[in-house]
Amino acid sequence: MDIEIFWDAANHRGDIAVLNGDLATDHDIKTAILISLFSDRRAEDDDPLPDASSSKRGWWGDALGGAGEGRRIGSRLWLLAREKQLAEVVAKAREYGQEALLWLVQDGVVDSVQVDAQVVRQGWLGLGITVTRPKKAPAKYRFDFAWSNINQGRM
Repeated sequence: MDIEIFWDAANHRGDIAVLNGDLATDHDIKTAILISLFSDRRAEDDDPLPDASSSKRGWWGDALGGAGEGRRIGSRLWLLAREKQLAEVVAKAREYGQEALLWLVQDGVVDSVQVDAQVVRQGWLGLGITVTRPKKAPAKYRFDFAWSNINQGRM
């Protein structure tokens, strides 16, 4: 059982859930998906960085091998910070989402993960996640967020 994190679309962030004065708990994988998608994974050496800071970000524990054999926690969605709403950028968002969730399959948590990315309306990127598990109906999750939250107001 995990502490439940929910997606707060109005404020463009994940937050913990409180139920009857206590932290809500979650028996599902939604929290793992949120952490995987919306934590910054360290950029690869050949990734173009979105700003002049030269920071590759990422969780410091990845340098210690904490996620296991070369795996890193989080996604590279943050690298799209200054990108425009183009088909190739949406495809990259899908790729980054799929990459971030691959560990769920590798660790046997789910049988498969399917990520769909699309511009849901002007200024909004949507990620649709479908996970399949043994003997359960596929679970679907949707995360829409303002593109300006990714690109800091630059389009």
